[in-house]
Amino acid sequence: MYPYRRKDSPMAVLDSDKVVTRLRAAFNHGSAQPALLALAAQLIRDAGPPYTSVYLYMLHGDQLVLEGHSGRDTEHTHIAVGHGVCGTAVATGEDQNVGDVQGVENYIACNLFTRSELVVLIRRGPKILGQIDVDSDVPDPFTDDEQRAVRAIADALAVLL
Repeated sequence: MYPYRRKDSPMAVLDSDKVVTRLRAAFNHGSAQPALLALAAQLIRDAGPPYTSVYLYMLHGDQLVLEGHSGRDTEHTHIAVGHGVCGTAVATGEDQNVGDVQGVENYIACNLFTRSELVVLIRRGPKILGQIDVDSDVPDPFTDDEQRAVRAIADALAVLL
């Protein structure tokens, strides 16, 4: 078992309340969308393992466009809806928690080290604005608590953007 995996813990590694507070403060001080997305990515990744890289993609028509990230760079700055884990989340309208990306047929690899991925949609009502894409180098680290924590941040972003 990965030492940071906390399936037996009632608390998530990510403290969404702190992240949301920081995002609201930045918004109240006039931060524009690009700065808010970059800050969100950094604050989520700052939680430490299992959060290796965090990408924030915004939906533009039928394309997800990378607008903020923290961690490893990726060449995937545009992802078509329906492609990979990110595009599947938008196409199905459902968050994706993939414990082992090697088992996903249409997986788009950001790098050779990623083993698992959590994608949480940013929604305003029924409208999908974008998503938070979290990569990890270990298999199956994202608990329901972790997913709820990222969901809380996505919900806050939906109001702030």
